[in-house]
Amino acid sequence: MTKRHLEPVLWLLFSGGGVVAAVFLPILVVLFGLAIPLGLVQPDYNHLHAVVSHWLTRLVLLGLLVLMLFHSAHRIRYTLHDGLQLRWEMPIAVLCYGGALLGSAAALVIVLTL
Repeated sequence: MTKRHLEPVLWLLFSGGGVVAAVFLPILVVLFGLAIPLGLVQPDYNHLHAVVSHWLTRLVLLGLLVLMLFHSAHRIRYTLHDGLQLRWEMPIAVLCYGGALLGSAAALVIVLTL
């Protein structure tokens, strides 16, 4: 019987989260952090609420959030391990991925209650 490792799944989530963060996060920051507050874009809030209220949009937002959380957890874990040479591998992994799971659960609750 071969032993299965969780590491490839975590690297897959890291990779997916990196792609999502690189493509969609700058767009969201420019749109909702700069363009709308500065008045460069005047969205119709009823239309925006209708789009965000749709189940498919909620599912996409949840996927974006979960992938970005796991990407950041993986990056923090390996920064602490390789960069700062901290050798507490299991507590750091539990804190990083546990935080990502907790954040994902919170995102799920928030997306479901919109």
